[in-house]
Amino acid sequence: MFRLLLFFITVLSIAGLPAEMLFAQSGSTVFDVEQASRAYIDTLQGAELEKSNSYFEGGYWLILWGALVGIFVDLLILKSRFSARFRDWAERVTRHIWLQPALYALPYVLAGFLLTLPWTIYTGFFREQQYGLLNQSFGAWFGEQMIGLLISLIIVPLLIMAIFAVIRRAPKTWWIWGTGVISIFLFIGMLLGPVFISPLFNDYSDMEEGPIRDRIVAMAAQYDIPADHIYVFDQSKQHKRISANVSGIGPTIRISLNDNLLERTGPDEVAAVMGHELGHYVLGHSWRTVFILALIMALGLFLTARFAPRLINRHGKKWGVRSISDPAAIPILSAILTLYFFAATPAFNTLIRINESEADRFGLDTAREPDGFAKVAMRLSEYRKIEPGPIEEMLFFDHPSGATRVRMAMQWKADNVENPQMLNPGELEKE
Repeated sequence: MFRLLLFFITVLSIAGLPAEMLFAQSGSTVFDVEQASRAYIDTLQGAELEKSNSYFEGGYWLILWGALVGIFVDLLILKSRFSARFRDWAERVTRHIWLQPALYALPYVLAGFLLTLPWTIYTGFFREQQYGLLNQSFGAWFGEQMIGLLISLIIVPLLIMAIFAVIRRAPKTWWIWGTGVISIFLFIGMLLGPVFISPLFNDYSDMEEGPIRDRIVAMAAQYDIPADHIYVFDQSKQHKRISANVSGIGPTIRISLNDNLLERTGPDEVAAVMGHELGHYVLGHSWRTVFILALIMALGLFLTARFAPRLINRHGKKWGVRSISDPAAIPILSAILTLYFFAATPAFNTLIRINESEADRFGLDTAREPDGFAKVAMRLSEYRKIEPGPIEEMLFFDHPSGATRVRMAMQWKADNVENPQMLNPGELEKE
């Protein structure tokens, strides 16, 4: 259950393209949006198109198999009575009921990490290397997994302790108060994550003075976004994807972009990316996302509160689980929520995709770089299917597809640029 909560702490990112030579189509007198869009979309052909589609479509099955792996691990911990043993150990260590769930969480997190490690290694390392999307050695990659484990060993016990406190005090309405607890943790994560969590994985340094920085500062100033510090982080050590974000709350607000964005793209693309990211901040997407995710979580906890007691009444004795307020019940709660989150995947994707689409429009209006935006959208083709069907995009895409974004950019160009020219982007750079 609590590993899945990391899904909510979103780090909003976008990818882009390196600069290519652009040249106007001779003899073009009418700007055709579809023709201009196809000029970009059709740059992805042959083996590269097949590779992109294969990687992303394979991810559809990973959603299903990931859920089944999570449920299997929780059932294994239950049926082996390890869950009951973890509870018994916590009770031997302390008589304080309020502290026992936190102690239980320590071996539970470790067991979950070890039991899912083969799956994590395949999906997070070998599969990424197979498709050329990872720059790290296994040692460097595994080191970051260990950092993530240490973070989980701090956060998850606190979260479990808080949730079981409300279960004991409000056994009938705990799912309402539990939603509030999770929302508070999300807020704290948004506040402290950019300052204390992100630097554990990457080095952040102030962006050098220059025209690109000046333009970012100017765009931020339009919307009173603090831009005293613009940070560049070294994500090229992990992969070559392009990323940027405006993160934090209040005193922790910061603008960050990775080194790939500066090294692999031109100024028009950087402006398009940063306009998009500024849009997330100005449009209040972080707060909206927390609110809607809280509603989705509330429904999940409500269903858990209804079904978990039935499972405990039926199987609790052989599993060594006494009641829903027993920390040994955590794998039961986790399995139910895992199934629920799997079913809610289209809702999660739609929420994020709507936010991303709004930020796209904002970025186009702010940066006024439609061709830079189209090149950025095409970079997604490295790991995202460029042109899915409408139902496929609705179910599986948490961002608009590359084709959708390119068409949006060309339509914006037709509507907002005087005498727009048809451009041929040429072949995409292969790195």
